[in-house]
Amino acid sequence: MNVIWRTLLVIFRARQRVRRGESLEAGAVGSIRLTTLPTDLDILRHMNNGRYLSLFDLGRWDLLIRTGLFDAMKQRGWYAVVSSETVTFRKSLELWQRFDVESRFIGHDEKALFTEHRAVVDGEVYARVLVRARMLRRSGGTVPHDELFAALGQPEGVPDVEGWIHDWASASALPPTKAPAPSVWH
Repeated sequence: MNVIWRTLLVIFRARQRVRRGESLEAGAVGSIRLTTLPTDLDILRHMNNGRYLSLFDLGRWDLLIRTGLFDAMKQRGWYAVVSSETVTFRKSLELWQRFDVESRFIGHDEKALFTEHRAVVDGEVYARVLVRARMLRRSGGTVPHDELFAALGQPEGVPDVEGWIHDWASASALPPTKAPAPSVWH
């Protein structure tokens, strides 16, 4: 609920942009303009590190809707869940500061889709997050990429995922949900 009103506003605006012919190709960069609000701040009076991830979700909504992926998912009973993400901070966003969330699909592997989001002020990157998400069915199970691409077409313009991203995804993975995952500290 922490950004529900912003989410609804982004969804509404993304739908308006599609109606105005501002759809995006799968490899294009989507951008939304946001402002750092008092509810985004931590005790140090800059954007809370956890809030970045919530606001980057807004960029993902815009991207899903404007590329047409959201409607295709909805028609087929699919949804995406984040399986891992990593964020890097460079500069702090301050109260009332305007910034753009830039979002782009950056590729896929055999199980997941990868998205990059950036917080950008006047063309300068303040923070960046890489997100690995899996496509699931509401009826249960995962959506294989061949089925996803058959429904949507093989995306044009989506670059190959860099090798280090595959390494990160592998190194940060937890065991599957049906396998044991004991909490043992070494």
